[in-house]
Amino acid sequence: MTANSDNTSPAIFRLSPLIRITLLSLYVALTLPLPFLSEVTNAPIPPKLLWLGISIGLVGLYAVLTERVILDDQGIQVTYPNWVPRFFRKGWSLPWSEAEQLKPRTTGQGGLVYYFLSKDGKAYLLPMRVAGFARMVKLVQQKTGIDTSDVYPLAQPWMYLILLLFTVILLLIDAWTILISLNQGNLS
Repeated sequence: MTANSDNTSPAIFRLSPLIRITLLSLYVALTLPLPFLSEVTNAPIPPKLLWLGISIGLVGLYAVLTERVILDDQGIQVTYPNWVPRFFRKGWSLPWSEAEQLKPRTTGQGGLVYYFLSKDGKAYLLPMRVAGFARMVKLVQQKTGIDTSDVYPLAQPWMYLILLLFTVILLLIDAWTILISLNQGNLS
């Protein structure tokens, strides 16, 4: 095995499991009681339609959360599995030779995100919620020579842990709400 053989295998980074679990749980917590409440309150939107919409939304959210970042000797690419329609999430790729700089931009909430700027002036958002972010950024620096010493993830793990804790509390409230709606005797 040569020294270069380690560099030829691509490095694959997926969305952090903590982020994936937190966002999926939050979605469920926010939408699960809706069909039950629709039935109890005789809302104009039937529960079956809500279940359909919630299911489609869950599949869409899961599709977004299947993003993976692949780094190899040629460049960086953001991809999605084949079952995710290209019109929904198409991803992107950037050869290392085209990556000119990594430019920070402030978000509307005051956070900091980074964009690759290519030689032709296009901007590509650096994925910041992947597991192994520090390793990914180190590989980007090795491949491009761009200084990444000041690049940090947008949100720290403790932020998602707090969100997950509040989501669990919300799920408990949802269970209580659903139990009360079932005890109303209006559901079939």
